[in-house]
Amino acid sequence: PQSPVPNHQSLVMSRTYKATGINLKSMPLGETDRLLTILTREFGLIQAVAPGARKHHSKLGGRSELFVVNELLIANGRSLDKITQAETVETYPKLGDNLLKLSASQYLAELVLCHALSEQPQEELFCLLTEHLRRIEQIPKITVNRSLIVLAYLAHAIFHTLALAGIAPQVRLCCLTQQPLTPDWQTSEWRVGFSNAAGGIVNLLALARLRAQGREKQGNREALEQGRNYPIPRTVIQQKEIPKIDAQLSASELSLFQHLANPELPPVAENAGDGFFHQPNWLSVEKVLRQYSQYHFGRLIRSAVLMDTYLNSLSTSS
Repeated sequence: PQSPVPNHQSLVMSRTYKATGINLKSMPLGETDRLLTILTREFGLIQAVAPGARKHHSKLGGRSELFVVNELLIANGRSLDKITQAETVETYPKLGDNLLKLSASQYLAELVLCHALSEQPQEELFCLLTEHLRRIEQIPKITVNRSLIVLAYLAHAIFHTLALAGIAPQVRLCCLTQQPLTPDWQTSEWRVGFSNAAGGIVNLLALARLRAQGREKQGNREALEQGRNYPIPRTVIQQKEIPKIDAQLSASELSLFQHLANPELPPVAENAGDGFFHQPNWLSVEKVLRQYSQYHFGRLIRSAVLMDTYLNSLSTSS
């Protein structure tokens, strides 16, 4: 049997340890150093100093950039660990080709930082992040609908990250009835609800019935209290909690959400002006996913502001 992977805490007494990790966050430290937040396969999130990384000819300069995957040798320190060796094994240079690609990658990294744990292996999350960064990077250089394609790939990555965290929104079954919901393409005004608190899509007809039942029970309760001249304990009449609807999805938007649950998106055609990636609804899909993620992780995704600014500038210029 294989021996268990030692956690970071068990290595505190040893002088050095090895890890494979991707840089997710970087900040200046002192005059020439950088403090890196790294997602590693072996130990989850760690923080380590890259000494001298801000010097002009530092060997750690390029290796401390965002989204660089390194094999690391790290020395334990009293307050902060220190990188003593780094060998780069993968980079994503094409993420910098386009500001939207870069901001989408930072958005995804920020989401991973919300989910990642320290002092325990994060193999699945590491592989998920690197795979989706690779997909975003390899989006072809086309001028038609490039922003929508990036949004689609970002939404796919967000959904899979939420699924790994165990909180992916329910997009095939109604959260109230647990019955399948499929897009109604025949009725132009057809909508389905989306509730952050309930955890996904909600049949609006079922919700209306639940509200009507709630009003009826409340009326019966008030009538009983008036007849008895004393309040009835809340446990006598139990009412199922009515979820708040945070958004309404059209048939097209629900269809896109259901595609996100698949392992792969359709390939990007040479003419991306047609078909799956042509739909402007990717804008609303991303925003619903963003609000859902922020609700469940309890923090704002700050990188999304940069992405919004870029998209607004595109719409203004066009």
